[in-house]
Amino acid sequence: MNPESKNRLQWWQEARFGMFIHWGLYSLLGRGEWVFYQEHFGPEEYAKLADRFHPQHFRPKEWVAMAQDAGMRYMVITTRHHDGFCLYDSKVSDFTAPKTAAKRDFIAEFADACRTMGMRVGFYYSLMDWRFPGAIPHSVIQPDEVYLSEVEQAHAQVREICTQYGTVDILWYDMMHPHKADLWRSEELNRMVRELQPDIIINDRAGLPEDFGTPENVIRVDARPWEACYTMNRTWGYAKYDRNYKPPHEIIRLLTTCVDGGGNLLLNVGPDGEGEFPIESVETLRHVGRWMRANGKAIYGAGPSPISAPALGLASRVGDRVYLLIQRWPGSPVAFAWCGSKVASARVLSTGQEATIEQKGDRVWLRGLPDYPPDPYMNVIELEFDGEPRASDPAYA
Repeated sequence: MNPESKNRLQWWQEARFGMFIHWGLYSLLGRGEWVFYQEHFGPEEYAKLADRFHPQHFRPKEWVAMAQDAGMRYMVITTRHHDGFCLYDSKVSDFTAPKTAAKRDFIAEFADACRTMGMRVGFYYSLMDWRFPGAIPHSVIQPDEVYLSEVEQAHAQVREICTQYGTVDILWYDMMHPHKADLWRSEELNRMVRELQPDIIINDRAGLPEDFGTPENVIRVDARPWEACYTMNRTWGYAKYDRNYKPPHEIIRLLTTCVDGGGNLLLNVGPDGEGEFPIESVETLRHVGRWMRANGKAIYGAGPSPISAPALGLASRVGDRVYLLIQRWPGSPVAFAWCGSKVASARVLSTGQEATIEQKGDRVWLRGLPDYPPDPYMNVIELEFDGEPRASDPAYA
């Protein structure tokens, strides 16, 4: 990673946890964000949804407050998804919220709420627009000239979202089809973005590596900066009957697994057509937030630890402190090994309870802790060391 990219990314890598929001016309139907494609709507038929899209409960400050309460430190919202409908005021399209029934620039309101409340702002933009010739994913790839008008629109709209809404912290591209960076003029596009927003960070979905990778619904540890994006249930956009929500302990496991591997978690919420978060999302975020308030020191600014306890779970490191992220509480003692530094103190992060330390060489036993786990989701033990924490070298290696 070059120094310039490293500096841009510093706040983001310290944040570790963000909220993804998929919201648009498809939210009215409640059958997911790909309904245009999956049910083979015609463009004119689908456009009629815009006559019904005037959400009465879009309150972006409440969205930001829920993200903050959950411990999230940045938010990424769909400015435009694959259906081509813009939630903002685009000058190169009439298929926008301000020009149809809503008569509102939702992205302006969202960005204002984020900045007012101290939240970092990210914009998702789908390069593909299903309303154009050759854009349907399973269609035969057409000659490049077929896509030129779609590419021109994308360049114009990316310029708009980078100039109309103040500072943009993240640009999150998606769905470049065909997957040809030369066709989409991706180098030119991102050069323009960086001229307009010098401190912005850009993901890898315009055919270029840029600042960070984006594994989707999977954790894939990488040497370069990365962020796993996950749904809370099975769909990105609102799906009325999708009740397969991940419980709080699963969300916390995903977050801590990302941090253990040096990555971020971008967790999606799909508001309904009126702008309300599904109640399952709200309740889950509240539980995650309570855990984060007690254990956030093990997440923010944290990265991989040289000392681990795989029989217990995961681990993270912030400076000279190591955090054991214990998924399988063993009772007392809590034992781990391959520790090449002297443990000076150990405490349960959420309760402050101190452990008695016994250390023989690179083997450590933490005694005097509860037999039953203090936290129902995941327990964190903070370890302080005399000097830098480091792993031991096996004598037989």
